[in-house]
Amino acid sequence: MEIKSGKLPAPLLQKLLGKIKHADPRVLLGPKLGEDAALIDFGNKILAAKTDPITFATDLIGWYLVQVNVNDLAVVGATPRWMLATLLLPEGTDEKQVTTIFNDLTEAAENQKIMLIGGHTEVTSGLNRPIAVGTLLGELDSTDIIMTAGIKDGDAIILTKGIAIEGTSLLCREAETPLLEAGVHPDIIASGKNMLFDPGISVRADAELARQTVKVNAMHDPTEGGVATGLQEMASASGLGINIESSEIIIFDESRIVCDALGLNPLGLISSGALLLATNPDDAAKLMSAFHENNIVSSIIGTATKQHKQVNIRSHGVISNIEVFDRDELARYYGQ
Repeated sequence: MEIKSGKLPAPLLQKLLGKIKHADPRVLLGPKLGEDAALIDFGNKILAAKTDPITFATDLIGWYLVQVNVNDLAVVGATPRWMLATLLLPEGTDEKQVTTIFNDLTEAAENQKIMLIGGHTEVTSGLNRPIAVGTLLGELDSTDIIMTAGIKDGDAIILTKGIAIEGTSLLCREAETPLLEAGVHPDIIASGKNMLFDPGISVRADAELARQTVKVNAMHDPTEGGVATGLQEMASASGLGINIESSEIIIFDESRIVCDALGLNPLGLISSGALLLATNPDDAAKLMSAFHENNIVSSIIGTATKQHKQVNIRSHGVISNIEVFDRDELARYYGQ
């Protein structure tokens, strides 16, 4: 069976990951569905490591690369330190284009206090757009480790910023003509483009504030497949179920309008910028207050439960299983 673009189907990924042998006891967390980074014990410090590509975007890919990799280290409690970047460029790329990508990459890394320590750049045949792949290394103390699997029964599930932020911005930047033809107002498209920066696709500030304010049991960075897939990954990693209230899910008007115009479900649209986290319900109000004081929109969208191992969503009084997205709605839109 042909595999469509996007993340591998979860059953196939689990099957493949199950073949990996873990012979080194220093590896505290290796490859596992739903976990955002590897963790390796170096004695006085824990090394966090993550690899992530940029495949959907065609502009600002150097900047993008830093943001998405930083997100994955932030949610395990690590401080990002060192990065290696691989740039695969299509034939016809000129010096100006590669310089722009490199400048965006180095500036974004400097802003996050990350040192670029290596990588690889080449022009590759068979590509129709640049592909960037980053490996980010960071460090943390053993007492600061946070895993997606750490959810506890009864935990409050909190969402920051909103769903489909990255996907909305990408569509407004890459599919402006179809949106205009579908009747979307130019002001909505302009605002959607800017969602890349406001509210933005970084969750580092959200994650660091959460860790400083309360005991966070789990955090997750929902990307491809959207918040729906992110919630399913949290449930799978923890072995618990999650009950979600549809009315509590944050969605910007721009996201709703763009998705309606293109026939997409925002729950399955790539969602960098959103942070999913779990904490004791007694701490939820304190954390929500801290988010509010720091101008971070947030909402308690549900509760973890040991009564089942699925993600249920209640909408208008009707409870159903949250939709499973075999691939991201962005990939489906482009017919990839």
